Amino acid sequence: MVRGEACVTDLPLFPVTTVGSWPRTNELLRAQKRLRTGQTSQAVFDAEADRAVEEYLQLQEEVGVDIVTDGEQRRDNFLSFVAGKLHGVRMMTLAEIMEIIEDKAGFERILQTLDVPSYAISNPVCVGPISRSEPIAGNEYEFVRRHTDKPVKVPLPGPYILTRSMWVKEAARDTYPTKEDLGEDVVQVLREEVRELVAAGADFIQFDEPVLTELVFTQGETRTFMCAALAARKDPAEELEFAVSMLNRVLEVAGDTRVALHVCRGNWSRDESTLLQGSYHPLKPYLERMNVRQLVLEYATDRAGEVLAFEGKELGMGVVNPRIDEIETPARIRGRVERGLELYDSAQLFLNPDCGFSTFANRPMNSRDLARRKLEAMVSAARELRAATSTRSPASQLEATSTFRNPER
Repeated sequence: MVRGEACVTDLPLFPVTTVGSWPRTNELLRAQKRLRTGQTSQAVFDAEADRAVEEYLQLQEEVGVDIVTDGEQRRDNFLSFVAGKLHGVRMMTLAEIMEIIEDKAGFERILQTLDVPSYAISNPVCVGPISRSEPIAGNEYEFVRRHTDKPVKVPLPGPYILTRSMWVKEAARDTYPTKEDLGEDVVQVLREEVRELVAAGADFIQFDEPVLTELVFTQGETRTFMCAALAARKDPAEELEFAVSMLNRVLEVAGDTRVALHVCRGNWSRDESTLLQGSYHPLKPYLERMNVRQLVLEYATDRAGEVLAFEGKELGMGVVNPRIDEIETPARIRGRVERGLELYDSAQLFLNPDCGFSTFANRPMNSRDLARRKLEAMVSAARELRAATSTRSPASQLEATSTFRNPER
């Protein structure tokens, strides 16, 4: 097999992957800052990012990760990076947003719940008609594809969080009177992106919608920086229906490519008390109606509640917590997977961290050394689980065979 040619049918049981982000090198962080302040060129930054991606791909291969990502090394965070890919979008700090919005008191209440200063977080804000100025993740995928023969996961922000985040009424209303109006164009932008990724041969596309939990755990009241617009003032059920509709329309062009949805409770702080908590149970009927093959969910934190069975879905099971220094043992990880095996067949379970290791480029959840050791623990646990599964009868093994494509999708 040559580089750039993924084997999409020979995944082992309990495939190990990540949610997306990986801590950036100091050199890359410096290059990113210099690019942002106009002190260096895009070409210089790209060269440094290329090195960082290649280094991370090598690490994943050495450790034994089955489905690789580029670690989101070129992104300032999982969401805001789209500002450089879309016409009609401008980056604004939360402090700048505070200056233009009418409900300053409400926005101030949100900032008071955060473990981050308002000037430290930037948000993509819609200021005009949106359209792609370049692929959102297509170029990232093409680079990774040239440097690995492993299946590749491409993470993308979901249509709901993009719409909620970008629609600040005071900046967008001349173009989009409501966030639903903006959502129509967000759907079209993501459809174009998915169509191109599928045509390029993407193995696995993951949409990130962490803010869905906010709707059910806070009764629709915005509590995180991820939704700067305070846009969810409706009944949470209406917002969730909006999210289901948007994602399903995007996925109409996904074909048989494996698509996953990642939902968590926030990943911006190591202070667990600032993050949301509660079972996925209130989201269950909505998640089951989303036309994704896999749900990538937190389960390494008690804040996530009990493991649930989602009809017709694979589970990308969070088995290590990226926000703590403790290295989970393979035995502890196997114990978590055993809970999942009470509800899912072994062919339906993938292993991953709860969230990314560095949601924000300059605010990693953990060091690269500790993050690597967590990946190694997941790989060890997966190998032990496979060995245990191999003692089944041949018929049972055949039934549990894991294939990367879904021919019935």
